[in-house]
Amino acid sequence: MAKTLLEIAGLRKTYGAVEVLKGIDCAVHEGEVIAIIGSSGSGKTTLLRCINMLEDFQDGTIRLDGEEIGYHVEGSTRRRKSEKDIARQRALTGMAFQQFNLFPHMTAAQNVMLGLVKVKRLPKGEAHAIALKWLDRVGLGDRANHYPGQLSGGQQQRVAIARAIAMNPRLMLFDEVTSALDPELVGEVLQVIKDLAAEGMTMLLVTHEMRFAYEVASRVIFMNKGVIGEEGNPREMFVAPKTERLAEFLKTSSFN
Repeated sequence: MAKTLLEIAGLRKTYGAVEVLKGIDCAVHEGEVIAIIGSSGSGKTTLLRCINMLEDFQDGTIRLDGEEIGYHVEGSTRRRKSEKDIARQRALTGMAFQQFNLFPHMTAAQNVMLGLVKVKRLPKGEAHAIALKWLDRVGLGDRANHYPGQLSGGQQQRVAIARAIAMNPRLMLFDEVTSALDPELVGEVLQVIKDLAAEGMTMLLVTHEMRFAYEVASRVIFMNKGVIGEEGNPREMFVAPKTERLAEFLKTSSFN
């Protein structure tokens, strides 16, 4: 069994009086590709944002490589870690979002270099070489000097993925990275993720692309109203779901 990289226990997240995550327990092993599926509002994106400390959470623990993320306990008091410590921990995960969040005044290479220079403090020459390597890796080596406005949506998303992966994260988080793309551009982004999965990158992938989840994921988590409704091998879950709720969801999804 591969090493446990991410361990989540009793995770709860509320927005005001609304409990969005209601006690999530989950473990992710090195090299696993986990697809997180479920209806809108089921807590999928919130789960990713808690892992990356883009959202505070009220209870439970998240451990990455054995290190507790975001909080520490002093006696019986739970305290948020310092912003410096959280920034260091956040760099252990890479995240690609629905929106590309590229800086429009920077070239593709400059966008990828930014974190390497500002966060990792690499010399610009070294950062540029790493940026070119990853842009080439996502099929955009010939677009390194193009600005986001000169790139298609699919190309911009691939730059965003290259930017996240260039930081050499222990874990990659993908949040509906194809949802803002025209249908004909979806395939090129999914192919990049498929290639990374084949190379053994550990990733959590929130997606509505059921066929892709079926083909690529080593495990699927079905979120339902803030809890894990079902999880397991995609070939078993998609063909013979154990719960009525998952069966209903799959009937209305793009998987057939």
